[in-house]
Amino acid sequence: MPRDRRAPPGMSALSALQTAAGAASVACFLVWGTLPAAAESEVNVYSGRQEFLIRPLLDNFTAETGIRVNVVSAKADALLERLRREGVNSPADVLLTVDAGRLIRAKQAGVLQGVESAALRAAIPAQYRDPEGFWYGLSVRARPIMYAKGRVSPAELSTYEDLANPKWKGRICVRSSSSVYNLSMLAAMIARLGVAETEAWAKALVANFARSPQGGDRDQIRAVAAGECDLALANTYYLAGLAASPKARDRAAAAGVAIFWPNQDGRGVHVNVSGAGVTASARHKENAVRLIEFLASDRAQRTYAEVVQEYPVTPGIEVSGTVAEWGAFKADSLPLATLAQYNAEAIRIADRVDWR
Repeated sequence: MPRDRRAPPGMSALSALQTAAGAASVACFLVWGTLPAAAESEVNVYSGRQEFLIRPLLDNFTAETGIRVNVVSAKADALLERLRREGVNSPADVLLTVDAGRLIRAKQAGVLQGVESAALRAAIPAQYRDPEGFWYGLSVRARPIMYAKGRVSPAELSTYEDLANPKWKGRICVRSSSSVYNLSMLAAMIARLGVAETEAWAKALVANFARSPQGGDRDQIRAVAAGECDLALANTYYLAGLAASPKARDRAAAAGVAIFWPNQDGRGVHVNVSGAGVTASARHKENAVRLIEFLASDRAQRTYAEVVQEYPVTPGIEVSGTVAEWGAFKADSLPLATLAQYNAEAIRIADRVDWR
């Protein structure tokens, strides 16, 4: 990131179906399946992000444009599989998801279409969007090293590569390699270091694990705070979420952990994006493009920063106060679309080094 801080109302019919069916995703699917393709005042979103995080953004879009946003929220991988199954009959106009790895998978699966938008090209740096317009990053997340205050001195830390040092044996917590966050990080390392060096690093990293991978990023942070390990790799917004949690134990965990920005004298910190693409089946393509353009606007980017605690993808937007306290850092400038070339090899490396 730059080294400064800048970096619908609900449908009554839908509600009734939700009550009758007992599942929001099923209800949304049934309603959408009967909607006329000619409806112009709406846009249908499949979202791999928790709705409470993005609902303020979507409501602002509706207030500004009059376009109603219908949302199906589910796990990102399940949504991709659903889009594959539905094919040209899918009611979805927009796929909203996290990590360039998932966006790349969606493009490769043929469920997205390329769109041209001067507004999106102007707002979003080239490294955070697909060069053919199949997907656009909307917020940036960093994946630095997190360490236990009092047990680790930042002077002991330097690079991701140094996590392979035997001095960290039994001291590192990381989630499973099946996490797209870790696979994308491995793919980025392959792009920068090559297959052999990345595999040697991954093998040594696994040898330094304090425990078998388990849980999500929040669990790795909690494990560091609890003394199960001294270091973790995790996305920064999870730390911000713990710090703002209503649970005292989560706030205490966040207070016991600090961030170290690795590789500042080299390629920089590994970063990724949340993002969106227009589906190949979009019946409301114009509205879909307008929604993605809105999410890249200054107004929406400020919401991403202040509410979601992520880094804005567009230059010139201030980060939140919490995020600003972590300090500025140099980010890896690797174009995220490049990860497509290395994702399969990243999976093979994880398998070969027994990173479960």
